[in-house]
Amino acid sequence: MKLETFFDKFDQLADAPTAIDDLRKIVLRLAVQGSLVEQSDEDEPASEMLRRLGTRQLLLLDSTDLPTQWAKVALGDLLTLQKGKKPSSLNTDGLGLPYLDIAALERGELRQFTEDDKCPRATSGDLIIVCDGSRSGLVLDGVAGVLGSTVSKVGYAGFVRDYLKLFLRSLYDDLNGAKKGAAIPHLNIPRLLALPAPIPPLAEQDRIVAKVDELMALCDRLEAQQQERETRQAALARASLARFADAPTADNLTLLFHKSYNIPPADLRKAILSLAVQGKLVPQDPNDESVANLLAELTRLRAQLLKERKIRNQKVSDSPRPGDLPFEIPDEWQWIRLGQVITLLGGYAYESGAYVPKSSNQIIRLGNVKNDALLVDQKPVFIPDTLAQQTNEYAVLEGDILITMTGTKAKRDYAFTLAVKSSDLEERRLFLNQRVGAIRPFQPELVPLINVFLKADRLLDLVFATATGTANQANIGTSSILDLPFPFPPLSEQRRIVTKINQLMTLVDQLETQLAASRTIINTLVDAIVTELTTENRTYAN
Repeated sequence: MKLETFFDKFDQLADAPTAIDDLRKIVLRLAVQGSLVEQSDEDEPASEMLRRLGTRQLLLLDSTDLPTQWAKVALGDLLTLQKGKKPSSLNTDGLGLPYLDIAALERGELRQFTEDDKCPRATSGDLIIVCDGSRSGLVLDGVAGVLGSTVSKVGYAGFVRDYLKLFLRSLYDDLNGAKKGAAIPHLNIPRLLALPAPIPPLAEQDRIVAKVDELMALCDRLEAQQQERETRQAALARASLARFADAPTADNLTLLFHKSYNIPPADLRKAILSLAVQGKLVPQDPNDESVANLLAELTRLRAQLLKERKIRNQKVSDSPRPGDLPFEIPDEWQWIRLGQVITLLGGYAYESGAYVPKSSNQIIRLGNVKNDALLVDQKPVFIPDTLAQQTNEYAVLEGDILITMTGTKAKRDYAFTLAVKSSDLEERRLFLNQRVGAIRPFQPELVPLINVFLKADRLLDLVFATATGTANQANIGTSSILDLPFPFPPLSEQRRIVTKINQLMTLVDQLETQLAASRTIINTLVDAIVTELTTENRTYAN
């Protein structure tokens, strides 16, 4: 396959997230292999040009893998690096010359200056390479100023400047992946200087630079077209989501899965749950038993459980007032506090010194609970039977809704919920560690709806807004859960809602699988094309 064919067929590969980056890398790789432009018999061979360079004899390496007029030498024979350093003083008042760090060189952000005249300097015609930090190996154009301590100026012979720049840029992945050092990685300079450098004739270097500039400009246009296409698709996706939110009909549901655009599965799941908690996912049925009757029965059950001392009397605020309601719900529903229909059990502070290597009693910690996923194999810890008996009140029961009550501020990496199934308790007993709670509805029939509603952003926003803690840690208090305003439908409608959610989530899962498979196919195709274009058995453009 020719490179032009790749450009011609780019529309077929545009969904590959790395297609443009791969294309740019192909251009650079072909350029330094001698496969991008035609060779000319009129060009002075590179070996002759190199013999005229200096006083010492250069060791020419085997170049049989290159065009006949090219040569190959160790890069260090033609390259020198002058490292920058930290000036004795810096200022932000514009006094002296700019201090050239990555921000100054890459983005033109001249933030610091120095009057120290003993520091190495750079000009706009220089090439600069990053030697320290995560972006070691990055090559940048020079700027008039003082070299920063993390960069070096590249001195060279035998190269047209811009050919050397594209050659060094073709090495970036290799150089960056071979950094030295842990805390602060550094460019492996001995390795860089030992690399074999393919040297075309000087006239061909000029032709290569011109061709690369032409192809990179084409890459830029393709990237702009790709971004424009993605913007249009995103707008269509948002419009489809909004249309479905306003009218969740079967036709509008079909639009969510239209092949002309891809709505991120995560956005689809959020939209489904948002509609569910607002009462827009399934129609209301006037024949359903009223929610008032259901709440009356739950109040009776709560009183009975208190009388039998099966639950503790937990303080719950009065029902939400109309002015405090976060959104509208159907007339058949009722706003309640979640604590009106559940009890909340907190975890126990088990000490690590009490753990045993293995037993049938496992402690459930924060890392074991994700949304609808109980990760019992995630760093499991166990307690002996004696301690399990002493802390039996913290044992997890079937139907409990586990919730994580501590996480990282602003990351929303907590308030995960899952409903415990009988299969979760077949091989072991589970016990709540501190900061893991168990929500226990007074009726088992409430578990499915409460579990799914607690994953809706419209309710989670209310939970996260009440979080307390340190600068980095966020904690959910008991009152955050018990006093949570909660939209409560009749029981029959609860069942219909959960069934509908499960149906739609299955469709989303299928879509996600299809998208993943499609991306795998596209990426495999791109990889195959890259391999074909850069195969070792190359033919040169003679």
